[in-house]
Amino acid sequence: METRHSAYRQTALRIYPVGLRILMKRKGIIELEGMEFHAFHGCFEEERSEGNTFTVDFRGIADLSAAAGSDRLEDTLDYGIIYDIVSREMACPSSLIENVAGRIVKSIEAEVPGFESFSVRVSKQAPPVNGKCGWSRVTLYGGNSKSGKTL
Repeated sequence: METRHSAYRQTALRIYPVGLRILMKRKGIIELEGMEFHAFHGCFEEERSEGNTFTVDFRGIADLSAAAGSDRLEDTLDYGIIYDIVSREMACPSSLIENVAGRIVKSIEAEVPGFESFSVRVSKQAPPVNGKCGWSRVTLYGGNSKSGKTL
């Protein structure tokens, strides 16, 4: 039995086949927060030899409609791949956390192109400054959005 709603939908699909499907997408947010690493980033010899605690946070916007309906890993953007990218880049020492964040963004754009937009925040615990400071942080943005929208 066809309901009034499904009849309207079928009519709309005949009249606006592309536009309605775009509106039916379920954009969502995938996040990995608090990924923690002991790494050797910094400009000073002590930072390079002893290392420090770093955290990385990822937040990405993508079309999650297929996964929302199917419950299948192959229909979503696998955040395990994001973690592996972050881990790989954190293992490569850099003088600046800006460089680390930039490498992570570039790798995610190349290896997981399904994100419309995303952010990567790299935080360094107790940075070497002339006073007490809990964290220094850098956030960079990336994605494959043609609309130019960002988080």
